[in-house]
Amino acid sequence: MHSANDVVDKFDYYQANLKKRGYDINELDKVLELNKQRKQLTTEVEGIRAEVKAASKEIGVLKKAGNDASSKMEEVGHLKSQIDVKNNLLDEVQRSLNDILACIPNIIDDEVPQGKSDEDNLEVRSWGVKKDFSFKPLEHWDLGERLGMLDFESGAKLTGARFVVYRKQLAKLERALINFFLDQHEKAGYEELLTPYIVNKETMYGTGQLPKFEDDLFKIDDERDWYLIPTAEVTLTNLKRGELFQKEELPLKYTGFTPCFRSEAGSYGKDTKGLIRLHQFNKVEMVNIVEAEKSEEAHQAMVRQAELMLEMLELPYRTMLLCSGDIGFGARKCYDLEVWLPGQGKFREISSVSNCWDFQARRASIRYRGDDNKPRFAHTLNGSGLAVGRTLLAIMENYQQEDGTILVPKVLIPYMGGIEKISKN
Repeated sequence: MHSANDVVDKFDYYQANLKKRGYDINELDKVLELNKQRKQLTTEVEGIRAEVKAASKEIGVLKKAGNDASSKMEEVGHLKSQIDVKNNLLDEVQRSLNDILACIPNIIDDEVPQGKSDEDNLEVRSWGVKKDFSFKPLEHWDLGERLGMLDFESGAKLTGARFVVYRKQLAKLERALINFFLDQHEKAGYEELLTPYIVNKETMYGTGQLPKFEDDLFKIDDERDWYLIPTAEVTLTNLKRGELFQKEELPLKYTGFTPCFRSEAGSYGKDTKGLIRLHQFNKVEMVNIVEAEKSEEAHQAMVRQAELMLEMLELPYRTMLLCSGDIGFGARKCYDLEVWLPGQGKFREISSVSNCWDFQARRASIRYRGDDNKPRFAHTLNGSGLAVGRTLLAIMENYQQEDGTILVPKVLIPYMGGIEKISKN
């Protein structure tokens, strides 16, 4: 979350930067007005308190001299009631100011290209060769249903639309991918964690899901304000919430597998078939918490780590630098990895790797002591490493054979117990 004083002091910069995102910059005018009111009320409260202090001294003098201090005591009581009124107004103004600040997106980096949608994203590199099929490749849902291993009908029966039951070797492949990703991240120096799938309101606020994206979340309907996580980014980043630690502890590199739960509000009609946009899906996440000066280096390393997963699986992909109109709320700079899906004949996102700078750290109060021993906000980064279901469907479409079977990528064969081909029989 941004500092109100920072917005006021750099008002023109905030206006110009957030305008690139398509953000309603009129909200910044409200920050100016509310911050002005906050300062005015604070000054007034401090002035009245000074009057109370002075009057209290006079009361002491009067009482010591044996004189009547009742009128002065009545004056103090009146002044204190004014303080209560002003403080209530100040609390209301501060809440309104915080509500606006909590919904202002992150400032974007100078390297982020200008654009309005994903069509304006910039391809920075690509890898792999698209396979030349001797037959028309099928989409993954057709392959899965023919194999009898992607059961959307049972998913709908058990829960509703956009749920699926994996069966037999595809269930095994999903588990194999999870273990493969976690093993590779551990080799790269990540600490594996298994975190809760249910979190409280403060945790959701810390990474920016609340209050702006509440409609996208699954809230547990009771008095505890608990939510199902939309990504392990939420839990892994918030592990250090409210902490002040030494610089020597950095960098912190976390990885973890979780199911992810998203209501997909506003996406109705999009990707209604298949595994692309489910309400529940599996993902292996990477999170870095680093010194402020080292976040760009960490960002590039995280992108490379996600790319390596696709290269080891021999899946063609391209790396895209997201434009100002497509970048996420909490990201200052973001790369998407898009995997080639021959059945669909297009690239689709399989990983998003974001550098949030100190945006989340301010919300979650994640700080470390710098070389001068003064507290500084850390920089946080997060990225999919990878989205498991989307990786599975990419394998299905890229490794499909004309007879409807699916070859298993070489690196996954040990994780599949030696199975080299997924077939109905």
